[in-house]
Amino acid sequence: MNRATLLACALLACAGCWGNDPSSRSAAATPPPAGSGAKRGQQLTTATISDPKTFNPIMVADSASAVALGDLFEGLVRLNPKTTEVEPVLAERWEYSADGRTCTFFLRKDVRWHDGQPFTARDVVFTFKAVFDDRVPNSTKHVLTIDGKPLKVDAVDEHTVRVLLPRPFAPLLNSIGTEILPEHVLGEALDKGTFSQEWGINTPPDKLIGTGAYRMAQYVPAQYIRFRRNPDYWRRDDTGAALPYLEEQTVLIVPNQDTIYLKFMAGQTDIHAPRPEEVADLQAQSEKLAITVRETGIDTGSQFVVFNRNPKHYEHTPKRDPQLTWFTDKHFLQAVAHAIDKKSMILNCFNGYGVPAVADISPENKLFHNPGLTDYDYNLDTSRQLLAEGGYVLKDGVLKDRDGNSVEFTLYTNSGNQVREKMCSILKEDWTKLGMKVNYRPLDFPALVEKLDTNFDWDAILIGFTGGVEPHNGANMLRSSGNLHMWNPNQTSPATEWERKIDELVEQGSRELDLDKRRQCYFQIQQILHDELPMIQTVRQRDFVAVKRYVQNYEPYVWGLYRPERIRIAE
Repeated sequence: MNRATLLACALLACAGCWGNDPSSRSAAATPPPAGSGAKRGQQLTTATISDPKTFNPIMVADSASAVALGDLFEGLVRLNPKTTEVEPVLAERWEYSADGRTCTFFLRKDVRWHDGQPFTARDVVFTFKAVFDDRVPNSTKHVLTIDGKPLKVDAVDEHTVRVLLPRPFAPLLNSIGTEILPEHVLGEALDKGTFSQEWGINTPPDKLIGTGAYRMAQYVPAQYIRFRRNPDYWRRDDTGAALPYLEEQTVLIVPNQDTIYLKFMAGQTDIHAPRPEEVADLQAQSEKLAITVRETGIDTGSQFVVFNRNPKHYEHTPKRDPQLTWFTDKHFLQAVAHAIDKKSMILNCFNGYGVPAVADISPENKLFHNPGLTDYDYNLDTSRQLLAEGGYVLKDGVLKDRDGNSVEFTLYTNSGNQVREKMCSILKEDWTKLGMKVNYRPLDFPALVEKLDTNFDWDAILIGFTGGVEPHNGANMLRSSGNLHMWNPNQTSPATEWERKIDELVEQGSRELDLDKRRQCYFQIQQILHDELPMIQTVRQRDFVAVKRYVQNYEPYVWGLYRPERIRIAE
């Protein structure tokens, strides 16, 4: 997915999901259980913690929807998570013009939509027309907007697409993998302006038409989603045998992390992404349960504290709210950063399976992670000194600013995520020691997103972003004009000089074709974020996956699953 997706601290219990055959929804039906031996067949069962919010892949902004649609649709290209290189999917190959301003994609000729209609260049042109339509909310348009201009996508013939660029654009291949949609199904809706209402979660599964390896067979809200293999899928294995191998997959919807774990332990699911407190127990019982527990690496995303710098949050008072002064004061922000006990978080929230986060780009990203940043060490005396230098005074145990205002704010995170709730408890404890009054209030994820995207009524939030190999795919967060620039989104012009500098570096990084020079752009961006602290980094989890041993060809990497269409069940 080419979008910076807001996370409720990893809503998914398992990111492995594929899907399948049209049939109507039926609440009376039950999903096939994970079994053993020959009775199991080519069926796989996993679990997720919430229902999808949409079946329209362009509009996906949550991980549950991404799981539901991940293998129903395909892009021109995809990331190989093993090599981190871009590989062809619906496009067989591509070539650039000498000036780097035109990229021509040569499409596969053996692909059909789930309804039997041929896939053509018209579908590619239509998809990007939808992406750049102002009536269609999505993050991809921000990533693929170059110098304020959208890509120009033309059909040369039935199986050739030409992408015209305003200038050379280094991230193109890593950013253009958005899911291609069928013009013959959705074209009329786009023309009428109703595209954003199409393919909601009430859409019958057989109406979801993709080119992917699976089709959605059934969706029962709050219970499960069932998928069956696409018998006409175009991809073949090395021997010429049809893919995918699995006949059916089921994703159970289980809105409780403890229950998800118990279902895996009871053999009701085949794959499980354990929470930190579950890892040691799974390792100890690996022989009894006939499972393999693998560490895939350090989380590629980031979890951070962000303070609200959006003037819209403070318009309810006739005068400047003192919070805006605190939340833009580097003395205050640095004091907060030095009052984050990352070691305690790793031990008490991650059971030791974590590392301190310093940069917003994960160290798993070998190309673009800046290793030269120095972390803000946990030291409450340093925090007190910085606050004193900023004119803050501790009086009767209460921290007051230079105007005599008591420092008080509300800290939010998504409710139900036990790791984040523990992290917030640690944050509140240490910040209270500095004399701040911290009102901790967990919210359900939709309410949290409403505050971030709609009413902007929040003070501080512990939240996270997913991470990708291509840093430009986070442009919607980095740019001051981006709607995911959460501390002050949708700016018409940069509010600060450092935000203006980041805007310039984002553009420079996207036009620089020399990898070493490009890397320096993103190193500078990470340095600015580290110094200005709009996102105060916390901890990154060490990720694990537990898999039943009868599941073959399951190759998870931190960047995703390698060749998921080849997963099979040992008979």
